[in-house]
Amino acid sequence: MKIKIFFGIAFWSLLLLAGCNRDDISFESPTQLLRFSTDTVFCDTVYNQMRSETYAVKVYNREDKDVLIPRIALEGGSGSLYRINVDGKIGTSFENVALRRKDSLYVFVEIAPIANAPEAIAEDKVVFNTPAGEQKVTLFSVVQDAEYFIKSDSNPNIISENTTWTKDKVKVIFGDLTVAEGKTLTMEKGTKVYFRKKSGLNFEKNSGLTVNGALGEEVIFRGDRSDTKYDTLPANWNGIKMEEGSLLKMNYARVFGGNVGLQLKKNTAEINNSIFHTFQNAGIYAISSAQFTANNVVMNNCGEADLAIAGSGTYNVNYSTIANYWNLNPSMSAVGIYVSNVYQNNDELLVGNPTINLNNSIIYGDVLDMISYSKVEGGSFIANINNSLLKISSNAGFTPIGNNIIRNEDPKFQNYFIQKMNLRVKADSKAKGNGKPITGITRDIVNNPRDVNKPTIGAYE
Repeated sequence: MKIKIFFGIAFWSLLLLAGCNRDDISFESPTQLLRFSTDTVFCDTVYNQMRSETYAVKVYNREDKDVLIPRIALEGGSGSLYRINVDGKIGTSFENVALRRKDSLYVFVEIAPIANAPEAIAEDKVVFNTPAGEQKVTLFSVVQDAEYFIKSDSNPNIISENTTWTKDKVKVIFGDLTVAEGKTLTMEKGTKVYFRKKSGLNFEKNSGLTVNGALGEEVIFRGDRSDTKYDTLPANWNGIKMEEGSLLKMNYARVFGGNVGLQLKKNTAEINNSIFHTFQNAGIYAISSAQFTANNVVMNNCGEADLAIAGSGTYNVNYSTIANYWNLNPSMSAVGIYVSNVYQNNDELLVGNPTINLNNSIIYGDVLDMISYSKVEGGSFIANINNSLLKISSNAGFTPIGNNIIRNEDPKFQNYFIQKMNLRVKADSKAKGNGKPITGITRDIVNNPRDVNKPTIGAYE
C-alpha cells in the first residue's frame, strides 16, 4: 500500500515538473504591442495616510503564442504614491511577467499617500517594456490634506470647546465624533466633512451646529469614498444626530449617502438652501421638534422618507422641492414626508399633535401618496398646505387644509434621476407662476430672484 502511494506521488510530481518546464520553454518575447482595457486610470480623491480603493487595468496578449513581458513598473519608482499588484505580488517593478496566448492579466492599482504628502494632483504611469515598444497607462488622483478624528478605547473623540472648522483641511471621522453639552461647532464655507463607514457626528444636549456655507462653496457631509459611484449609494455613514435643546443653523449644505442624514430631537432647527439625497432611511428625521424651518431645501432618493416626523412639533417648509424616486429596494415606502404622532424608544413614549405648514413647495415622486400619516389614539396631525404641488390620493388618511393645492400634476422636473439630478421644473410645469410671495424669502436656492408677484413653486425659481 505504501509503495502505491509512493509511486502515485512520484507520478504526479513528475507530471507537474514536466508541465512547468514546458511552460518555461514555450514563453517567448512579444513581437506585437500589448492592448489595455484603458489608457488612463482615474482614482478617487484620497487623503494623506489613507489608501484608495483598488482599480484594475486589464492587459491583453493578442498574439498566438505565450509571451514574457520583460518589465512592468511604476515610472515614479519606489518614491511613487501609487502601488501596483501584478500576478498577485505587490510592488513598484516586476520582470518577466508571463502572459498566455490570447489571454489577459490584471494589474491592480491603488494610491496610498504618506503623511504630509503635498496637496495636488498625483500623476504617475505604469510602464510596459517589450521588444515591440514601450507603452504606458497613466494614473491620476487628487490628494488632499486631512485632519482625522478617530474614536478608540483611549480616545472618546469629543469636542469639548467651541470650535470652528474651515476648508483648509478635509475632516475625516472614524467612529462617532461628539460635540459636548453646551458647545458649538461652526463650519465655514467650503468645509468638507467625510465619514468612514458606520461613523457619525453627535451633538449632546444644548450644543449647537452652525453651517455657514455659500453658493458654490457648500459645506459637504458625505462618506469618505469620493469615487463618483458613491455619490449615488446610501449607507456609507450613519448621520448627524442632535439631542434635546441643541440648535441647528444650516445654510448651503449638501448632505448625502448615509443612513439618516440629520436626526433632530426636541430642538430648534433652521435649514436654508441645502440639499439632502440618497439615504437608506430618511434624509431628515425630526422628533418632537421645538421649532423646525426649511427654506429652499431640495430632497430626493431616500428609502423610507425624505422628511420623517414623529411625536409633536411644528414644521414649517417653504419653497422646497421634496421628491422621491428611490429604486434601490422596492419594499421600502419611499415617500416624501412621513408623519406619525407617536415616538417610542424603549421606555420613552412621546405622543403629540404635529403640525406641518407647507408653502410654495413640491411633494412628488413614484408612490401614490407622497405624504404618509400614521396615528395612535390621543394625537392628531394638522397639514396646512398652501400654493403647493402635491401627489396624494383620497385615501391618504388625512385632509390637507389650505388654498391652491395642485393635486397629482407632474411637476416636470428637468431630471429626477439621482446620477444627474436637476429638480428645476420645465417651462410648461404647473409649478411655474403658481406660488405666492413669502416675506423674507426673495431668492431661490441658487440665488436667483423670486418673481415678486407669481413665484415658481419649489426650491428653484
